[in-house]
Amino acid sequence: MEQTYPLFVFLFWFGLFIVFYTYIGYGILLYLIVHIKETVKKKAIHPLPASLPDVTLFIAAYNEEDIVRQKMENCRDLSYPSDKLRIVWVTDGSDDHTNERLAAYEDVSVFFTPERKGKTEALNRGMQYVSTPYVVFTDANTMLNTEAIKEIVRCFSNPKVGCVAGEKRVDTQSAQGATAGEGFYWKYESALKDLDDRLYSAVGAAGELFAIQTRLFEQMPSDTLLDDFILSLRIAAKGYKIAYCKEAYATETASLNMKEEEKRKIRIAAGGLQSVWRLRGLFNIFRYGMLSFQYISHRVLRWTLTPLMLFLLLPVNLILALSGNPFYIGTLTLQLLFYVAAYAGYRMEQRNLRNKLLFIPYYFIFMNVNVIRGFFYLNKNKGNGTWSKAKRKGTD
Repeated sequence: MEQTYPLFVFLFWFGLFIVFYTYIGYGILLYLIVHIKETVKKKAIHPLPASLPDVTLFIAAYNEEDIVRQKMENCRDLSYPSDKLRIVWVTDGSDDHTNERLAAYEDVSVFFTPERKGKTEALNRGMQYVSTPYVVFTDANTMLNTEAIKEIVRCFSNPKVGCVAGEKRVDTQSAQGATAGEGFYWKYESALKDLDDRLYSAVGAAGELFAIQTRLFEQMPSDTLLDDFILSLRIAAKGYKIAYCKEAYATETASLNMKEEEKRKIRIAAGGLQSVWRLRGLFNIFRYGMLSFQYISHRVLRWTLTPLMLFLLLPVNLILALSGNPFYIGTLTLQLLFYVAAYAGYRMEQRNLRNKLLFIPYYFIFMNVNVIRGFFYLNKNKGNGTWSKAKRKGTD
């Protein structure tokens, strides 16, 4: 069979390598390189500035009346001098009571237009009102730890840092079924981001919590789906580092259910595919070096080639197993067992049951299916930067 169908043999081994490298191999390689690097030279620790700079906390929100009080209490709890922290809400398009509830806070700046054009356009419009040297972006439904702003400012003590990515944490204590897979995924992602940072630079930032030097902000096309990713990578492309700060973190609850998580994953996948095209200049490894290697390994493969290779592996493996080769029969059996486990996790999620051994394979397949669905979402919604937010635990 191997001599008769060399193409299938190549596809099998190439696909297996791509899937393994994307989800496991890159992490192992990253760990080894960082370990060698830090054996020679330890990561520098930068002190907090003696005089803390002015910072803007920027919150783009759409119909967040239910969370305004909790978010503002969280802002008040931040251990940063109140005279140096400006809080800005941009509430474009909100037609609930968000603006009325924010009116109760005298020291908050609220910018509103009745037309809803999406989060990216809200950022583009709102940034004209930011005059502080640093701006911290966060979502209305995420809560920051008290030291978050100080720890972010500490990172900016390094003049090479143009963007700081905070850590995203998902509260899964009340989550049911496979929605808890979101928390597991982000723990793994956080570990990779930390290693990326220690090697050279984190590869992108999550909108729940990230900060930039205000002067580095660039207007983005209004239909941009992953504004946080595009903005942070554009800054990295200018030669600045994206620092990963796990001491500054944002906590949010898991998606209400897998239907809501599906909406979020499809949008992120569509935004990822859009970003790959718009940031295609980063493929030039001769110009961007290590950043190109990290970008392709950590991001591009997940949003392009890897899902295709993952689902191609099964039929290719089946064809090779028909030759009677024990090895290919064994790998086919393992694949089938994995898909059976994923289906069992899916069935248990429908019954609101939780099993760690089953929701991990289910969530893995779920993520990759939605990357493919994201391609169709992107084609269908070209030019549209608005989206329906996913409902989360504790929200209506």
